[in-house]
Amino acid sequence: MFNTEQKIQAALPDPDSMKGWKPKTGKAHVVEQPTPPAQCGPDWDCAAVADGSAKFEEVGEIVTFHLYAFADQPTAQDACRKETTQMAKYTKAEVAPLDGATSHAYYRNAGGLDGINVSLCLGTVVGRVTIEGGGSNLDPKTAHSMSRILIDRVRKAATAS
Repeated sequence: MFNTEQKIQAALPDPDSMKGWKPKTGKAHVVEQPTPPAQCGPDWDCAAVADGSAKFEEVGEIVTFHLYAFADQPTAQDACRKETTQMAKYTKAEVAPLDGATSHAYYRNAGGLDGINVSLCLGTVVGRVTIEGGGSNLDPKTAHSMSRILIDRVRKAATAS
């Protein structure tokens, strides 16, 4: 289970896995008292027991990886369903399916930046890969490859002791 800062950090991409991208920020956080899932309502991430993010930049494009870890698979699946419902209002992006994860992708504009988001459901983890930038080409192939990096990192961290 991803319930320590070390486990979350191990699951997030690092500079070695992001060759050519400049690291910007990164953090991991263990939630002392997560909200019971039944009390979350439509807020899909409130029951997370830990979360983290890592941000990288390349030629004006920024990719941000987010992870939310849940205590069990049913809670994570509920979070995935809620997240899918919330994002259905955005335009679907055609990102190829990702083996080993349930995923969906969409385009979104926030804060004056265009972006492409891929949401990933992996066992007890919900991940999101966001690529944005003023001149971003929002290439679904880039979104797919960045999502693949996150999936591989999560799997590797899950099997590490």
